[in-house]
Amino acid sequence: MLFLLFDLDGDRYALDAAGIAEVLALAPTKSIPGAPAWVAGMFERDGKTVPVIDVSQLALGRPARQLRSTRLVLVHYRPDHAVTHSEAGEPAHLLGLIVERATQTRRIERAQFLDSGIATPHARWLGPVANDGVGLVQWVEVQHMLSDEVKTLLFPQAAPTRPSAYYL
Repeated sequence: MLFLLFDLDGDRYALDAAGIAEVLALAPTKSIPGAPAWVAGMFERDGKTVPVIDVSQLALGRPARQLRSTRLVLVHYRPDHAVTHSEAGEPAHLLGLIVERATQTRRIERAQFLDSGIATPHARWLGPVANDGVGLVQWVEVQHMLSDEVKTLLFPQAAPTRPSAYYL
């Protein structure tokens, strides 16, 4: 499997390249009032809004540094990850991830990844680890990043519809 590697304060993490739509330079986002601090905002891509998560803010409690190697990675995200495209009737949504030091890809076989042995209930998105010969790399499971509340906030299409006009 091919992975895009990125860094969180010296520790290496991996995103499955099969789930990546595009890797972009860091772009400005419009904030979303009321969203968790790690929701960086949204931006427009091909006429659609794309929500953006700051992975450093989510994992470390600090915003991503604006380095030359900080990237906006667009991934395919299904709000209900257990449902396949054909069963859901709609394609995956794009979700932006701001990650630091995203400059390398690496092939790592699925069998190399082992359970970390540490329960992370507040970071269910931290998956198994593998030693790639350079050190440990932890697989980031994008489909587990968002709570149901945040899914509803970022992907309201799946939520019940609300009136198109508001009256005071």
